[in-house]
Amino acid sequence: MTATLDAATASAAIDPVTVEVIRRRLVAIADEVDVNITRTAFSPYIYEYKDYAVGIVDADGDLICQCTAGMPVFVADVMRVAVLDGLKLYGRDNLHAGDIVITNYAGTIGQHLNNMTMYTPIYAPDAPTLMGFMVVVMHWIDIGGSEIGSLSQFSTDIFQEGIQFRTVKIYARGEPVPEIYRMIEHNTRFPVEMLGDINSQIGGCLMGRDSVAELIGRYGTDTFRASLDIIWNQSEAEARTAIRAIPDGTYSAEAMLDDDGVNPGALPCKVTVTVSGDSMTIDLSALPAETRAPMNSGRSGGGATVARLAFRYLLLPEGDANEGTFRPLTLILPEGTIVSAGPTAAMSAYNSALPTLIDLVIRALGPALPDRVAAGHYGTFATLHLSGRRPDNDSFWQCHDSGFGGWGALQGLDGPGPFRTMCHGDTRLIPIEVQEANYPFLIEGFGLRQDSGGHGEFRGGLGLERRYLMLAPCRMKTRFERTMSPPWGINRGHDAKPAHVRIERPDGTSQTALKDTTMLEAGARVIIQTGGGGGYGDPRRRDHARVRTDVRRGYVSTEAARTIYGVDQP
Repeated sequence: MTATLDAATASAAIDPVTVEVIRRRLVAIADEVDVNITRTAFSPYIYEYKDYAVGIVDADGDLICQCTAGMPVFVADVMRVAVLDGLKLYGRDNLHAGDIVITNYAGTIGQHLNNMTMYTPIYAPDAPTLMGFMVVVMHWIDIGGSEIGSLSQFSTDIFQEGIQFRTVKIYARGEPVPEIYRMIEHNTRFPVEMLGDINSQIGGCLMGRDSVAELIGRYGTDTFRASLDIIWNQSEAEARTAIRAIPDGTYSAEAMLDDDGVNPGALPCKVTVTVSGDSMTIDLSALPAETRAPMNSGRSGGGATVARLAFRYLLLPEGDANEGTFRPLTLILPEGTIVSAGPTAAMSAYNSALPTLIDLVIRALGPALPDRVAAGHYGTFATLHLSGRRPDNDSFWQCHDSGFGGWGALQGLDGPGPFRTMCHGDTRLIPIEVQEANYPFLIEGFGLRQDSGGHGEFRGGLGLERRYLMLAPCRMKTRFERTMSPPWGINRGHDAKPAHVRIERPDGTSQTALKDTTMLEAGARVIIQTGGGGGYGDPRRRDHARVRTDVRRGYVSTEAARTIYGVDQP
């Protein structure tokens, strides 16, 4: 280990190469933990779909870095507030080496209770100095409640949605706490898979903790801390430079959420963004009030997440994600909205509103950044949840599937996709082979949804179509958004097609089921169509050779080529 520098002079004495090595090594540690969780988890929802994220925060909860492929919606502010709650309840003196803490408390995290934050303290190897925390947030596949998977469509408060752990130790000084394990085991329908995933999460925390401690030991605590200050200051400067490129002003945008899933009626949403010099303020005051339906989120897991993710997409999509990045950002958000709900509000569908609101913040700045802001993306989690009991042994099963969709076009570029929403990062579809091997249904069709992308000089990305055949009775829950405000086109580009879900019964009847909970009999079919991304520019200006290529590939129909693009012989 190198000699420890005096804290007051460490920053000036560190050469840029050392700072860069520390910066990149920290991200590499988070990525190594990410890979290890994928390798060791038990449930497909974790090792295939990757519904988790890895991050490192300092001793005050400030974000140091995150893994490059994790769920952004977990990292934006959830990790910080989880650690701050631990520091508040335990105090630094009662957080020991070998402790591992878990929390899913809605009053802190503000997301559905499945999202469990786990963290362990990182101490300097040569001194009892708390340097930070290794954090892994993971979707636990079932934590009790009224529904298999703990995601109710009709809950009216958080207590109907499962068990809450507010900042409790699952490990104390390196030893498991049996009482907590017993509570977990007897509050889930899937104890084997759950405990396997939890062990993977624990292993990730410990692996990351040891790697960060080794890095601190190599360079010394003062050099490490000073490097963090430099990294944060550099990220802040980069963010402020990006903001200064936006004309000062106040910008607004409006859209509609379909409904809350229980009560009829669209929910109008308005966001306002103010740019002043090198600072940005995002105002989410004009959002619907907290609802009795389960689409609420708390301030940190909802509104702060929306603001931070939109901020990064707009300004620093390739930059570091750390506390310095967000210093120029101010959030205005009163208590009691759907993204700043109280701790007893129902939250199982907390994620319904977030993609649309992120998209809306970006849309607001379209007039200020016409060459950088894309059209709307499909903007819904497109959730399909199938569950039941196996006929051979009466055990529970569940498949939590979700669709990818199209993203918006922008000046000079067709929309990408199908991808997950702006909340998701590198989450993936669970392979068909894995699903059919584990669950009583077949997937009869899977492909791109023709003409789903918004037409334009630059075409929006396409959605998907997926067809399921049920082999045994099961319960189906769906939650799809953005039909009242379909993914919007810009600069005369067309809106995209929104999502659609249809059930075809064996008796020949059919029904639409965008937000529904229903029983399916053997032989029933479910057809999922996800939305596309909005188009950019007048479709008549699209190069005819590109239209013909789209037709040949099946992206655009011959009818659309003739009537919308004016290409008579595609």
